[in-house]
Amino acid sequence: MPDEKDPSRSDGHELARRALDDAREAAKAAGKAVGQGRASTPAVRRGRRRWSSAGPDGRDPQPFGRAAGALAKSRGWQPKLGEGQIFGAWDGIVGEDIAAHAQPTELRDRVLSVTAESTAWATQLRLVQRDILSKIAAAVGRDVVVSLRITGPRAPSWRKGTRTVPGRGPRDTYG
Repeated sequence: MPDEKDPSRSDGHELARRALDDAREAAKAAGKAVGQGRASTPAVRRGRRRWSSAGPDGRDPQPFGRAAGALAKSRGWQPKLGEGQIFGAWDGIVGEDIAAHAQPTELRDRVLSVTAESTAWATQLRLVQRDILSKIAAAVGRDVVVSLRITGPRAPSWRKGTRTVPGRGPRDTYG
């Protein structure tokens, strides 16, 4: 009878099916998850590909700014870069109007010293100090500058020469 299948004369499909079933039974006996497709493989194995794909990869070329930022972050240079950015981009951070009348002079212990061109401008800057601090924090980060020390211009010195007499100087003779 040609319809009955002789187990000794199986076609390739049935042999492959039997081999797969035997392999699954052996895997189940070893305690492995079987028959669930690729979802059963851990995510760690899926991330270990050694070939490139259409998506971005850590080995792909990176923009210079991103690579430099990652290097600065890994080396701990972020605070110093923020300090330099304050002095370099002062006009862009606080605006042209304030930058035309006041300049940063020193950053020490997270306190930024700003010198205004007149005492009136120094007073105005003290009134908007909170806004200036928020602009600086938005531009370079919160922990770079904590407070401002705003001063007016320096008064001229009455001292002339290397030898001076202690005391109030010429002001005590005017009155």
